[in-house]
Amino acid sequence: MSLRAKILWVALLVVLAGGLFYLRSLARRILFEAPLHSDESAKARLSEAVLQSGAGPKEIAVLYFPSLSGRMLVAESRPINWAQAPADRVRQVVLALAEGPSQRLGRPLSAATNVRAVFLSAEGTAYVDFSSDLPSSLYPGIEAESLSVYSIVNSITVNIPSVKRVKILIQGQEVETLDGHADLTEPLVPDPSLVRGGP
Repeated sequence: MSLRAKILWVALLVVLAGGLFYLRSLARRILFEAPLHSDESAKARLSEAVLQSGAGPKEIAVLYFPSLSGRMLVAESRPINWAQAPADRVRQVVLALAEGPSQRLGRPLSAATNVRAVFLSAEGTAYVDFSSDLPSSLYPGIEAESLSVYSIVNSITVNIPSVKRVKILIQGQEVETLDGHADLTEPLVPDPSLVRGGP
């Protein structure tokens, strides 16, 4: 066998070994890692189910969803088994908003919304940390972004009296806006003037 044929055989074996290694790692990713990153909306529903299964009392929560005209927030009542800790209650409110309205109203958040963490300060500020995909899930425009933000703020503050203002974070960081419109540089207080039938 000539030297050239030997070199070709060695090169072929190296390519074949590399291909097998790649296929093995690809199969491992498909079989073992894909289920961990399955449907984000299912994850949101699972998180909500875990929080709903708390031993707290079932009470009526008031959630605010954007009207279909996109100009006001509309109140919707929903029973929730409240968790014991106020931070978990904040998470419950956000997950209920992500679940969407039962009436013909707009969605302030996508079903795949991921709340990374919630922190409450002694002064009454709720820091709600969302994943980086939140801005891309919002409807475009200043009015839509503002209504989504105040849907969160008004819903949290009306249901959890110890929370007076809400600070929205993305990936643990402060942001100026979500999509270039609503000012998020400071914690936000509720705005009842955005609610249909409000002052």
